[in-house]
Amino acid sequence: MIPAGFDYRRAETLEEAIQLLQEHGEEAKIISGGHSLLPILKARLAQPGMLVDISRIPALSGILEEEQILIIGALTTHHEIESSPEVRKLCPLLAETAAQIGDVQVRNRGTIGGSISHADPAADYPAPLIALDAEFLVTGPDGARSNRAENFFEGTFETALRPNEILTSVHIPILGRRTGASYCKAAQQASGFAVCGVAALVELGDDGLVSKASVGITGVAGAAYRATPVEEAIAGKAPSAENIEAAAAYAADDIVPFEDLYATPEFRRHLAEVWTRRALDRAARMAGS
Repeated sequence: MIPAGFDYRRAETLEEAIQLLQEHGEEAKIISGGHSLLPILKARLAQPGMLVDISRIPALSGILEEEQILIIGALTTHHEIESSPEVRKLCPLLAETAAQIGDVQVRNRGTIGGSISHADPAADYPAPLIALDAEFLVTGPDGARSNRAENFFEGTFETALRPNEILTSVHIPILGRRTGASYCKAAQQASGFAVCGVAALVELGDDGLVSKASVGITGVAGAAYRATPVEEAIAGKAPSAENIEAAAAYAADDIVPFEDLYATPEFRRHLAEVWTRRALDRAARMAGS
């Protein structure tokens, strides 16, 4: 497969990249690692007239902690997240998720910002970022603004990014004591994409009851979503097998699962319940250890 012809510009700064997006309008597409965009170009599902390469902008890479917030630059690769001592210590859920993305080649080139902006409904990052209450900083001609992860994914390949905006960094609150988090998925074996992926965060109070629960689910619907009914069903209760199973039954509540070659809507609904139960159980065990 060969993509249609296009022009190419490498931006040296964020300001230059935004300016190029403004100049070329709907004809322009951002490229960094390329693992989300290149397959679409080759299949000619997208035919941009201009590719704006942001991969060499230093300000968009890196991992740091600032005031109990883990900040990850949009150009940070999956491998860097997977292997980072800071991420493994401060947000092990994200390192665990990154390690399950694609294969070694994809993890070495693909970036967290590219994956998030692409918004594939079966991508891995959205579920844990929703569960972690992450915020995305995006920058455009009118300056920078913040978006909550749970409101960012609007549909299949659709996000809250406005025209000419670029996702620049991901901000994740550092978890407190007695908190566990887990990402579990049923993977499509050839690609590694999630047929169903569930991220669960459980915080236990001093009384051993669930003081907070957050659940993000990917691969089931047209966009990743927060399973609020599950969170409400387990909050304030003991993290027993019975209570977790009862809460997990709401994993696809009011959700219309989609159908593809890998699963029917009915099977995806079943997977959502099964993997939510497993993710909650694992997170609760980690919180209590």
